[in-house]
Amino acid sequence: MRIPVKISDIIIILTAAGITFFSFYNVYMKPQWQVRFLIRGQGREWVFPIDSEETVLIPGPLGETRVRLGNKSAHVEASPCKNQTCVAAGIIMRRGSWAACLPNNVLILIEDGMGAFSLRYESQDNDGDIDAVAW
Repeated sequence: MRIPVKISDIIIILTAAGITFFSFYNVYMKPQWQVRFLIRGQGREWVFPIDSEETVLIPGPLGETRVRLGNKSAHVEASPCKNQTCVAAGIIMRRGSWAACLPNNVLILIEDGMGAFSLRYESQDNDGDIDAVAW
């Protein structure tokens, strides 16, 4: 006995397959270059690939803030502010992480290359420790 196949059945199956492929690609196959460092300060922006290895001096109203990029992470090495909270904040290394030196108007973000700040959790070391932002 032959099962009748309708055009609408074929369209539904192809649509479901397309949605599945699109979802799989967005979750697992996005190129790594889309994640980047974005540094903002004094009305300017600096953009670096996630695998950058360099030290950047960001000018601010109090002086220069020194930001170290390396090993797919970033941290404030030195800042002219009094309380040094930005230096004590430590290393950021996950998409959606940020660090800021508010007195010197410097902000460091790890974001998607699409220009949107992403809050998706992506961890290489899911150890469950409290991070500097939550502490």
